[in-house]
Amino acid sequence: MLNAVKNNLIVSCQALPDEALHSSFIMSKMALAAKQGGAKGIRANSKTDIIEIKKEVSLPVVGIVKRDYKDSSVFITATYREIDELLESGCEMIAMDATVRRRPENIALGKLVTYVRGKDAAVQLMADIATLEEAIQAEKLGFDCISTTLYGYTEETNKKKLYDNDFAFLKQVIEHVRTPVIAEGNVATPEMAKRCLQIGAHAVVVGGAITRPQQITERFVETIN
Repeated sequence: MLNAVKNNLIVSCQALPDEALHSSFIMSKMALAAKQGGAKGIRANSKTDIIEIKKEVSLPVVGIVKRDYKDSSVFITATYREIDELLESGCEMIAMDATVRRRPENIALGKLVTYVRGKDAAVQLMADIATLEEAIQAEKLGFDCISTTLYGYTEETNKKKLYDNDFAFLKQVIEHVRTPVIAEGNVATPEMAKRCLQIGAHAVVVGGAITRPQQITERFVETIN
């Protein structure tokens, strides 16, 4: 999958249960629209959404499963259960929370990596990180790529934005690891996406700015008012 998306756009097609577009059918059509617009990959949440998306488009898919657990704040592909669902979905890449936060049932991140490699060595792995230390650790664990997905969304990085200081955090990660780095998180404009690639990101993931009309509408309303 990494070769297919190099220097290109991955569109995140997700809608949670409380969102108006929550539907595997609708997400499959979002993915089709993304493909027609020139996207080279899709990021999607849940086995059912991924299966429907893959019926609609031939683009490679980064799969995740978002699920809340009482004993942990980690919710992106947190346990073996989510891994198994994604392996059954047929996605080409699995993304998982690779932060240092305690995982549900205290599962070690390295054990999840080993588990996937043992089940299907062809499936690539993306590490969703929030700090430079986590990026370095993900590289040591053998992830195929590292994504800035969780920067600004953990207690340690709360309210920080990927675009702060001309994408300073993205630059820092790229400088310190040899593993391909995917830019994700608050990439709100085509100009931002282009800048991420100029800095050296392997690819860019854009979600809300393309596939979440509620958030897009809110930005317009806030600016108008």
